Amino acid sequence: MSKKTIWITIISCFLLVGVIYATSIYQNVSTTLDTIHETKIRKVSELRKTKVELVEKEPISILLLGVDERDADIGRSDTIIVLTANPSLASVKVLSIPRDTYTEIIGLEKMDKLNHAYAFGGIDMALRSVENLLDIPIDYVLQVNMESFLEIVDSVGGVTVENRSAFEENGYQFAAGPIHLDGDSALSYVRMRMNDPLGDFGRQERQKQVLLAILKEGASFNSFLNYKDLLASLADNIRTNMTFDQMMDIQKGYKSSLTNVESITLTHGSGQRMDGIWYYVPNDEEMSDVTWTLKDHLELQ
Repeated sequence: MSKKTIWITIISCFLLVGVIYATSIYQNVSTTLDTIHETKIRKVSELRKTKVELVEKEPISILLLGVDERDADIGRSDTIIVLTANPSLASVKVLSIPRDTYTEIIGLEKMDKLNHAYAFGGIDMALRSVENLLDIPIDYVLQVNMESFLEIVDSVGGVTVENRSAFEENGYQFAAGPIHLDGDSALSYVRMRMNDPLGDFGRQERQKQVLLAILKEGASFNSFLNYKDLLASLADNIRTNMTFDQMMDIQKGYKSSLTNVESITLTHGSGQRMDGIWYYVPNDEEMSDVTWTLKDHLELQ
């Protein structure tokens, strides 16, 4: 056998191994994403005139629900974040909604805390209630189990966030400035509330930081060495109405928008007690401004 034939044979073997490995990864990814796909959640928002075309890189909106699951019940969505992505502007806008926001719960025709929508009707009721509050279409929803999301943090190699002020929690010292978190420290980082001068608003901001950092790490995840750990974490801790193909289209066409993220917060509302229960009551003018901003970003104006 000539040297040329030997090299051709060796290269062919490497290519074959590569194809088999890539095929295996694709099948594992496809199987996992089929597992986390919730088929019962509506596919197109009633506020959309036409279905969003991801291959055309049209602006989209995503609802992130961080759920505190409990043994006795379905749990509550203690983290409620709306993300809009506009690839043509290469930008993302991120809105944190206080979990105690007083609003209509769609499907029950009653006013209550927004985070109760998930407890009453799961992902679909939470999705419709957020959509009603903001008066914008929500295209996709991603529900994350906050009790176990530390596994996801570890599977992407940890995350880096910008800590607003130094504090201690569960034996961890979190310095002000950029800090790198593994799964266990990330859970302590997002749970601290009592010593935060902003109270629950500060906790929501830290939860948003970590969730966005996970999205960024996942979007730029180039190493296949521990992809099985990542897929196992996703299968156990995430539910979504996105299909496998939709996730792939978003990963390819929208991830560059994560380099330009603008945070939006609700600060002009007021805390009120009704029948002994504390609620966050939004400011109507501020909510109108937020709706206009998000509609403009989604090119719906």
